[in-house]
Amino acid sequence: MAILDFGSQYTQLIARRVREAKVYSEILPYSVDLERVQKEPPKGIILSGGPASVYEEQAPVCDKKIFELGIPILGICYGAQLIAQFSGGKVIKTSQAEYGRINVVLDSREDIFYGIPVNTTCWMSHQDLIENIPPNFEVIAQSENTKVAAMLNREKKIYGIQFHPEVTHTPLGKEIFKNFLYKICQCKPSWNLQSFIQQSVEEIKEKVGKGKVVAGVSGGIDSLVAAVLTHKAIGDQLHCIFINNGLLRKGEAEEVQKRFKDNFKIKLTYVDASERFLEKLKGVSDPEAKRKIVGEEFIRVFEEKAKVIGKVEYLLQGTLYPDVIESISLEGPSSMIKSHHNVGGLPDEMQLKVLEPLKYLFKDEVRKVAKKLKFPEEVIWRQPFPGPGLSIRIIGPVEKKGLDILRETDEIIKQEVKKSALYKKVWQSFGILLPIKTVG
Repeated sequence: MAILDFGSQYTQLIARRVREAKVYSEILPYSVDLERVQKEPPKGIILSGGPASVYEEQAPVCDKKIFELGIPILGICYGAQLIAQFSGGKVIKTSQAEYGRINVVLDSREDIFYGIPVNTTCWMSHQDLIENIPPNFEVIAQSENTKVAAMLNREKKIYGIQFHPEVTHTPLGKEIFKNFLYKICQCKPSWNLQSFIQQSVEEIKEKVGKGKVVAGVSGGIDSLVAAVLTHKAIGDQLHCIFINNGLLRKGEAEEVQKRFKDNFKIKLTYVDASERFLEKLKGVSDPEAKRKIVGEEFIRVFEEKAKVIGKVEYLLQGTLYPDVIESISLEGPSSMIKSHHNVGGLPDEMQLKVLEPLKYLFKDEVRKVAKKLKFPEEVIWRQPFPGPGLSIRIIGPVEKKGLDILRETDEIIKQEVKKSALYKKVWQSFGILLPIKTVG
């Protein structure tokens, strides 16, 4: 399933809902080349929402020929309005914008609404609406203030819905996605993480061959899962290196070494490069500069250690799908949030090829893979930690004294969260070191 991103804050949610239905999904920029779509035709295409208005001169638009491919299309909010605009309908700014839970009256005889009650609560978030539907379209849902809450071109299987089925505030949104996937696109619920594990191992074997791989492990679940998958594929051709950059949490260096020895039985080379990293970061305050410096220095250290191992071709990284998405600056409202240390921070002339077996997985999917690989619970639920470490949790220059204070602070917070039985419920909990004194 291809998802074209028009800048919605919910685009990743759409991808996750599709995957939860056991159908593989991939997010593409709205400006994706038609040839790329035709090369590997998806079973269906979903157009995301977005903050723009389709009638604006600089509004983001996809290639119109996508609508002529004969592939079922589902447009959500902005995506629905774009379908209307492209197909000869009319979209206007409304004086009665809808935000929040709205009752929608829909035609439950339609495949996309199969099993959904006629009166259903949906989440609306729009100030534009479709005033006139295009030729060959018909209205299949409406609300009090939106006469076109959903529309359909029956012949082309093109659907537009004004509300957001991807958010939890639309209780039966998952069912709408399943109907689109299974009934309209004829997808099979065949994608699962067990098949991902098997496929990844085979792909790594084929790609690496008899070559050697050096893995940068941090102790986090991303790099650990990537390392275990790669070890399953190529065994001792994998050489894991753990670099202490001086920016780790309290006791982390010792914990990682013990974990590799006791739980994973994978050989690990430990490198203490603390002074080297701190010297590079001296006087640097900008967080993006810190990110670039740490990412680049990591790669350089790996290259040096790889020379000791011998001829190494690949560098293994635990890059995840959100890292890739965030590092793509789209031509439009979805501008780059930040460069990721596993993506944008790589030196231009890196001497090793990159191996990224997790780059199309979300974090919760990586945790599920870890469970299938029999990881210990404390590893699975370890809170995410950025590659630049504590350096980007310090506002201002990085100094050893500040790092020591922040380590103790972070440990106290972690223990208190665990005592409160919130550790598995809270995504992240950490301290930040300010450059000034403050009061509570």
